[in-house]
Amino acid sequence: MVWKNRKPFLTITGVLISFLLNSCISYSFTGTNVSPDIKTMSIQTFENNSGEGPSTLTNTVSEEFRNYFQRNSILKLLQQNGDIQIEGQILSYNFSPASIQKENGQDIAGVNRLTIRLQVRYHNTKDPKVDFDQAFSSFQDFPQNQNISQIDERSIRTIVERMVQDVFNKTLANW
Repeated sequence: MVWKNRKPFLTITGVLISFLLNSCISYSFTGTNVSPDIKTMSIQTFENNSGEGPSTLTNTVSEEFRNYFQRNSILKLLQQNGDIQIEGQILSYNFSPASIQKENGQDIAGVNRLTIRLQVRYHNTKDPKVDFDQAFSSFQDFPQNQNISQIDERSIRTIVERMVQDVFNKTLANW
């Protein structure tokens, strides 16, 4: 059977499928699960209260939060009073032995570990029951012969990125 006039059929079918998909499925390619009434965010500067780390640590952490949230959500960044608000502080920047080995009868570090710990406060002005105040931490291991002054910015950024992803998942992705 050959249809001479199947264009109207295909058009109607396409419209129906489109309508069904739009009404049944809500999906975001970034993985966010944000209420439609939330349009803005504000992310304050993370002050370094650890007394340790490079002088750029405050800027690195703060900018990593702002950049990641802007890349992965449709929310507009405001200086203050966003629909969601993130603020916090750097609690610790700790470089210590991660594993101890014996060498010539002496205990030495097999690996050194840099651990950064943040305190993050999240406030959702539209739904305060999801607010939290929580510590997040991440680390990276370095060879035993590498000291704290030899840690590059990229390594610090990698540690911070992991924490930012954890915060993003807890706030906007609801994981």
